[in-house]
Amino acid sequence: MHIWQVKDQVSELIKKYKPHVDFLAIRLERSQGVDIFLRTGKVETMSTGISVGGQVRACHLGGWGFASFNDLQNLEVKIQEAIAAAKWVGEDITILAEVEPVQAKVSLANPSPIELITKKNLCTHYTEILRSVSPQVISTAVRYGDCTQQVIFANSEGTLIEQGWTDWEMRCSATARSGDIVQTGRETFGSRRAYNDLLNLDEQVIGASQRAVSALNLPTVQGGSYTVVIDPILAGLFVHEAFGHLSEADMLYENPDMLETMSIGRRFGNENLQIFDGAAPADHRGSYLYDDEGVPATTTQLITDGILTGRLHSRETAGKLGEKVTGNARCLDYHYPPIVRMTNTWIGRGQTPVSDLFLDIPVGVYAKNWQGGMTNGEMFTFTAGEAWMIRDGKIAEPVKDVTLSGNVFETLGDIEAIANDFAWDESGGCGKGGQSGLAVGCGSPSLRIKNAIVGGEVDDY
Repeated sequence: MHIWQVKDQVSELIKKYKPHVDFLAIRLERSQGVDIFLRTGKVETMSTGISVGGQVRACHLGGWGFASFNDLQNLEVKIQEAIAAAKWVGEDITILAEVEPVQAKVSLANPSPIELITKKNLCTHYTEILRSVSPQVISTAVRYGDCTQQVIFANSEGTLIEQGWTDWEMRCSATARSGDIVQTGRETFGSRRAYNDLLNLDEQVIGASQRAVSALNLPTVQGGSYTVVIDPILAGLFVHEAFGHLSEADMLYENPDMLETMSIGRRFGNENLQIFDGAAPADHRGSYLYDDEGVPATTTQLITDGILTGRLHSRETAGKLGEKVTGNARCLDYHYPPIVRMTNTWIGRGQTPVSDLFLDIPVGVYAKNWQGGMTNGEMFTFTAGEAWMIRDGKIAEPVKDVTLSGNVFETLGDIEAIANDFAWDESGGCGKGGQSGLAVGCGSPSLRIKNAIVGGEVDDY
């Protein structure tokens, strides 16, 4: 049974069970995707799949019930299960920010069909490029994935939305060895526009292998505190991982200490610092028209002139904190309930010419791209994909094993200059609450940061 065949049934069932709870929502989904993985030229995975299923969320007296299913004929039974669960745990009041009901049918994703062998041949092509750089390249990994989702969402307030999208992703890495020294370079790509965005990336792919080989003979950076310049890709990772997650309101409203730390009106940086998140900008991997609660996409300014002015919400967190909804409730697929997630997160463009970022730095570090890292609350550690020393205001010799560590709030305050360049990184796959690989976008200009702690090694993501 196709999800469109039960659309009318969804509306009837919501009318039937609406009186039994404070809130009821149904999401039906059809997903179709491809997964290809080549390790050193050998195919380890080459699969296609179609998944049809749905979820029911019910809220009663502040308690939530959730049920997922992959047999559409079980829809009414799952509604009953979700309602029963909500009534078992509900013992307070239901608080959801008000949203105008939406009736919308978005132009559904319908990408041109590409044969599976064509996608596999693309992976083979990039594998050959990675391996062509040097005999010191001992292993390569190339992964391709795409997924087309078509969704029907309806709730007890009168919202009924049909929408869909397709997401593409490519990940390439090369590992080189010289004796006991091992180095890895990687590049990742993503798109919500077209399969063709993954073509003709030879220059970037070969760069991953070249960096791995070159790093075998590079000196390790001397650890210490430096003024650093970071490129838009590494800066985009920083704003997403180190700051963006702390802006997700479900991390805050049940954590009074962090809520106090992230108080609206608190200054985090200088007057040039602007940070945004939003799904409204079109054609990025975190873009959509309606979130998974049927809330229209917005753009939220999180930091304005260095001061915290916003945070990201679901309807529940917005209601409990008395703030506006932002359209940031997202789920990976029908197996999971929507939770507060980033979409496209970026630092606003500055006015400083990129070349001026290096001026007056006697000894510093210039770091580009990202290799791996980790965050723990307000603390972060990221590994750069490639780096150079800065000497007397100029880029000098390349170095390896450059990690940047620190406290996000201190680091935001230590941003000395924001460049007038800007770039998006569409390669992100965000993880939270057991839902890993959610498509997001990150963007930033280049940044100059004082007092950055450089040195050490971290595990890959």
